[in-house]
Amino acid sequence: MQNQIRADFDGETIVVYQAFSAQIALPSVAAKRFVAPFSLHRMTWIKPSFLWLMERSDWGLKSGQEHILAVRITRAGWEEALSLGILTHPEPKLYPDSDAWRTRFEEATVHIQWDPERSLRGAKLERSIQVGISRHLIERYVDEWITDIIDLTPRVRKMHDLLKRGQTEQAKRLLPAEHVYRLKNEIARRIGVTEIA
Repeated sequence: MQNQIRADFDGETIVVYQAFSAQIALPSVAAKRFVAPFSLHRMTWIKPSFLWLMERSDWGLKSGQEHILAVRITRAGWEEALSLGILTHPEPKLYPDSDAWRTRFEEATVHIQWDPERSLRGAKLERSIQVGISRHLIERYVDEWITDIIDLTPRVRKMHDLLKRGQTEQAKRLLPAEHVYRLKNEIARRIGVTEIA
């Protein structure tokens, strides 16, 4: 499978998705940044693939993941995170010495994981990235990188209802527009992107 970053982005920002309970989501949406009870003391995972999160959260039906948030962050912050990332598994082509990988992984402030991308109906596609921001970097994510937070839950509910009724084309029209996100070759190779310009 190819490792490819696809995302909703513009010249300055990129959208990543997270799912939370109402207790975390609602005050954070109101503040346009994450606020208590969001924790600054544990890793938080961000994903640029909307459908990957729909699969993981069961369209916002899993307990504690009822609100789907679109978090717009700076591309500078996103690319800084990727440049610090270490894969969660010792890919032999990137880390021929597994002990050296383990040491780097334990010290890393960002973890990178590749999982199957999903279709609208949940079928596995090319691999999509998720990025774990550790507690050592999370304050920068919250205070410097985030430019907006939008609650997509009503849209997600509508899409899920359309899919349950077999109205796939109508649901498809509500998908966020995601395109291939190109990185500098140095960063792309570091995190295992397989499509490098």
